[in-house]
Amino acid sequence: MNPSLFNRMYIYSEIDQTIVDERVAQFREQMQRFLSGQLSPSEFLPLRLQNGLYVQRHAPMLRISVPYGMLSSQQVRMLAHIARHYDKDYGHISTRQNIQFNWIKMEEIPDVLADLASVQMHGIQTSGNCIRNVTSDPYAGVIADEIEDPRLYCEIIRQWATFHPEFAYLPRKFKIAVNASTGSDRVAVQVHDIGVDLVKNAAGEIGFRVLAGGGLGRTPVIGAVMREFVPKIDLLSYLEAILRVYNRYGRRDNKYKARIKILVKALGAEVFAEKVEAEWQKIKEGPLQLTTEKIEAINHRFTYPKYLTLNDHTAELEQLSKQSPGFAHWLQHNTYAHKQAGYIIVNLSLKKIGVAPGDIDSAQLLAVADLADEYSLGEIRTTHQQNIVLADVEQTRVYELWQKLKELGLATATINTLADIICCPGGDFCALANAKSIPIAEAIQRQFDDLDYLYDLGDIELNISGCMNACGHHHVGNIGILGVDKKGQEFYQISVGGASGKNAAIGEILGPSFEQNQVPNIVQKIIDVYVEKRIAGESFLETYQRIGIESFKERVYEKNH
Repeated sequence: MNPSLFNRMYIYSEIDQTIVDERVAQFREQMQRFLSGQLSPSEFLPLRLQNGLYVQRHAPMLRISVPYGMLSSQQVRMLAHIARHYDKDYGHISTRQNIQFNWIKMEEIPDVLADLASVQMHGIQTSGNCIRNVTSDPYAGVIADEIEDPRLYCEIIRQWATFHPEFAYLPRKFKIAVNASTGSDRVAVQVHDIGVDLVKNAAGEIGFRVLAGGGLGRTPVIGAVMREFVPKIDLLSYLEAILRVYNRYGRRDNKYKARIKILVKALGAEVFAEKVEAEWQKIKEGPLQLTTEKIEAINHRFTYPKYLTLNDHTAELEQLSKQSPGFAHWLQHNTYAHKQAGYIIVNLSLKKIGVAPGDIDSAQLLAVADLADEYSLGEIRTTHQQNIVLADVEQTRVYELWQKLKELGLATATINTLADIICCPGGDFCALANAKSIPIAEAIQRQFDDLDYLYDLGDIELNISGCMNACGHHHVGNIGILGVDKKGQEFYQISVGGASGKNAAIGEILGPSFEQNQVPNIVQKIIDVYVEKRIAGESFLETYQRIGIESFKERVYEKNH
């Protein structure tokens, strides 16, 4: 892949490319053995999982790794090719910033992986009981309140974790997130197995605040701080110490109790941290030390943008907004201030009514790749919220970009509103799901299709999961919806008060679950309570925190008993 074609991406070394190419060849041979009957399904299971291949309700699902959400236009064109030639013409962005394809034929998976390898992509460790894709802030490197660009450290963690022989078969899957923003957390660090926050100590040195034991699923837990400050040189050795303690003491007899959050809770955060500290002291002086030379060697593999020297054009954008209310709404909700004068961050919404949240078809993928080349230095980012970001758009060209995005159906001006729903594929695709998620999302979007009303409500996070695995992060939605099974029937349990940002919280369950056709009206009742009880300038979450859950319960169940 030609580094001159794009910006701010990690470029594979010859070793990186060789590893990925060899994995493709290895998996092709394993697939042939499976299809010929030489490998049983149980023998093939761990082999396919560590290449991102699931067997879902209707067909295989291939999950493709998008490290810390970064894609080049060339890679996005390849994704469009895969969607068009191997799948049913679309892909799906997950909450871990990955891309999933739901309809690829089993025997064609090795060909898809070979195509991906040609543009420095793969499905390695996107599944299985190993360290998964490292996620980060989709605004990394372009926001003003950032201590330092976290993507360098995401890449360092990725390289350390990939094919780590000791951590290939952990008690359960393992997820790491890295954040560097002082004002926001757009990656939900506190509900990961390990959360890493870049921080400065009293001496002004940059290091890491490390949390462990967070997670959602059957037992949602907010992570506990293991160490307030880990020096840069010790990042990998400290993470290794956490994984060693988990690998040694984590349960393997019961997959529902195998996550690190269960171990931290069982031992107590202090005892777990003491064990990590003891392990860390044994290894911190060894080869895992992250010296300046090692950091620079990886940093050297990144390309970085050459920004133009531009004037600020905020006044001109404000003038255009006065002339076009549609543009004004989009500019307010779908863009974000860039640290570089004359540039702006643009969010492309994948939440158009009638389309499954996070889905994008091949024509849109190709168009986004072209727009990235034309307007954003050839770079695309995926987000935890299942949207797309063009991070480096010149302010003087943003109106022109908005017009093109409207034609593509990617300019829905609802980012961070109630209609910007995080939603797992649910029972329409996933064999684990108890209930459908996608129809619920669409029904709620149709219930709240008045944009003026949505904007008056302010920022509200609504998340939907089709089962207790919580792929839709329903526990940390301001409003969370969980699909449950009641004697073979699909019902939905609703929670309120969750949050995934700096002040992360697990939502409280309102009470008994509801039938599918009731859900939009129940959400409406929850919103009605907020509108009636809020005080000026108060968000939904702030109102909930002030008045508690009882007012919501009373309204929701007043006619349902």
